[in-house]
Amino acid sequence: MNHKTPPDYFPSDWKFGTDGIRGSVEDKMNPLFMVKLGYAAGISLKEKGISEVLIGKDTRISGYMIESALEAGFISAGMDVVLLGPLPTPAVAYLAKLRNQAGLVITGSHNLYQDNGIKIFNRDGFKLSYDLEKEIEEILLSQEISIVKSSSLGKATRFIDAQEKYIHFCKSSCSNLDLSGLSIVVDCGNGANYLIAPKTFSELGASVDCIGISPDGININQDCGSTNPEKLRKEVISQKADLGIGFDGDGDRLLFIDKLGKILDGDDLLYTLIATGLNNPREKEITKGVVGTLMTNKSLEIYLKKENIDFFRADVGDKYILRELIKRGWILGGEPSGHIICLDTATTGDALIAALRVLSSISKFDFDISSTLQNFNKLPQELVNLKVNSPQTIIMNNSIRSEVSKLEKRLGEEGRVLLRPSGTEPLLRVMVEAVSTNLAKELAGELADFIQKAA
Repeated sequence: MNHKTPPDYFPSDWKFGTDGIRGSVEDKMNPLFMVKLGYAAGISLKEKGISEVLIGKDTRISGYMIESALEAGFISAGMDVVLLGPLPTPAVAYLAKLRNQAGLVITGSHNLYQDNGIKIFNRDGFKLSYDLEKEIEEILLSQEISIVKSSSLGKATRFIDAQEKYIHFCKSSCSNLDLSGLSIVVDCGNGANYLIAPKTFSELGASVDCIGISPDGININQDCGSTNPEKLRKEVISQKADLGIGFDGDGDRLLFIDKLGKILDGDDLLYTLIATGLNNPREKEITKGVVGTLMTNKSLEIYLKKENIDFFRADVGDKYILRELIKRGWILGGEPSGHIICLDTATTGDALIAALRVLSSISKFDFDISSTLQNFNKLPQELVNLKVNSPQTIIMNNSIRSEVSKLEKRLGEEGRVLLRPSGTEPLLRVMVEAVSTNLAKELAGELADFIQKAA
């Protein structure tokens, strides 16, 4: 194919990233580019024998514009479109697998409303492979839109009961789960779970108090949800609730709040699932091995080693966690940000499925999650962000690598050092875990100062 210079409406960083395509609505997610993307994806997917694409979205105002543009692109390529309306990302993956067709969700995930993005799933409910993403990029760059004959244009329909089907699926993932007598505060981040999560917990018998369930297109993830848990924490304490559960805007991340207001992240939830499943024959499969990420607290790694459970650190992002789970034949993985993958049930990070699994695992402890965590003491972490021109060059600098090795020797088995470039900003993230907060701060500061002098 002959490559051409991308048109002016192509954003400068238009290619697929670690989790689909995401960026500013005014630039990267502009409607002209979305039409061309829908067309290119439609051409590629049709060649694979896929005849329709299901399109869901979160609650941000730009979703209407992007949905219409993608719809036009797919239809012009001869692909049928099924509109799902507001729906969590994992729900789109589930319905794609259910219908054996492709799925696409319009979402900026945990970002604020000014950003949006797209994630695409294949007919098995998994995110597109690297090769298929590159094929779509090739079509984007090398082909003009050439509309199929009028008789072959795609059609658009609406999936009326998409939310109900997903709720039924989630409830069936934890059969016999009874939440009667449990009081939960749920924060949906004014995102895609704003109707689904409260209804699911209520139908299972819980008493549910809700915040973050009034999306207006602008307030998604704004001072609420799993990335901003302070309102949820205060509400749990004020209501004297048993638990708080927070979701992000597209429903693939979560956190818990215990009855005392302690915020529990993905590492806490992984530990809970593992610790409560060790002596449970039904959950024995999760102890084959666990995938974490570079950001997983070392205390979880130490615990798993003590229990003779294999552990692997993947790159940050649920895409990489999933890849390693499939490669190793394991079913449980996650990261501190709240992506939890239960591969025996879902094909991607699913916050509602994960929440139900955690609730099921702690039901025998009268839903007191803090009692399951009393022996889990995470190492204090100190994170310093440094603005630098070339994070990767600094990471490979010999003198800096030597300094990191010295600090690692000082920490021994009771801590670790991590240098990681930000995936979205010109930042180098310097992270130190140690046995005490003071030591973590001291060593992170020392290393940051060394890097700034050496850079």
